Amino acid sequence: MEEQAEGLSELLGETSSSQGASEVKSQSQKEHNTRIIAITSGKGGVGKTNFAVNMSIAYAQLGKKVILIDGDLGMANVNVLLNVVPQYNLMHVINKKKTMKEIINDTEFGIKFVAGANGFSKIANLSVEELEYFANQFSTLGNADLIIIDTGAGIANNVLQFVAAADEVFVVTTPEPTAITDAYGIIKIITTEIVDRTVDIKLIVNRVHSPDEGKRIAERIITIVGQFLSYKVEYLGCIPEDPLVMASVIRQKPFIIVNPTSKPAVYLKHIVGRIEKTEPEYNEGVSSFLKKFLGKKK
Repeated sequence: MEEQAEGLSELLGETSSSQGASEVKSQSQKEHNTRIIAITSGKGGVGKTNFAVNMSIAYAQLGKKVILIDGDLGMANVNVLLNVVPQYNLMHVINKKKTMKEIINDTEFGIKFVAGANGFSKIANLSVEELEYFANQFSTLGNADLIIIDTGAGIANNVLQFVAAADEVFVVTTPEPTAITDAYGIIKIITTEIVDRTVDIKLIVNRVHSPDEGKRIAERIITIVGQFLSYKVEYLGCIPEDPLVMASVIRQKPFIIVNPTSKPAVYLKHIVGRIEKTEPEYNEGVSSFLKKFLGKKK
């Protein structure tokens, strides 16, 4: 993986020994402002994917160009919540059967969506020629203002690869004791396994009965993380428990669209507002994401 990452550095414009390298370099120069956020959780069933979908739409409503990537390679279901049936996914690009432009799905909600692929780990075994093609294609996503990656739940290798490569990581949890324990667990893994750089971790508490409950849960996790891991985690906010959320899932229509003035929608927009205020001065972009993704040690 390290040798592959070094090769990718050359392909992404750090050398100009080939036409392919210069082509990717010109693309990467245009995408340095793309903000890449990975949304993850310590366990399934906490509403991570629903949050990712609705957050993407909330950003699009601010006039941002948003691409949502389904990074849950085993149980991909972003397309279900968006009521989209994708014909193609990332594996079609990896296998050089389609371009990135051809696999991006438009949605009725103002965001673009890229379906994941169960065989995405094949990228670790690409030849230099295949890697160059994939790097060129993936770099075209740099035209987006924001790329949101909905990772799988838990600590699988592919989850950590996405987390290690993103600019920021949002951990979603709920007030359930098991969810709190697993949220701490995933934060511990992130902070101990990714040793080459500091990861910007933020916390969202879903399905709360009151803002006070969300704040209390967040403070508990933040205190324990600070005490035992010496790591600073920021609390972004909470989403209230509401029957509307489950009803919107059944309808396959995001709750921020079903009822924009509902409590979940209002709280979500508040979180997005806070995220906007905390945007880093410099986002490393898609090219850097690729290099870090491929360079992550398993």
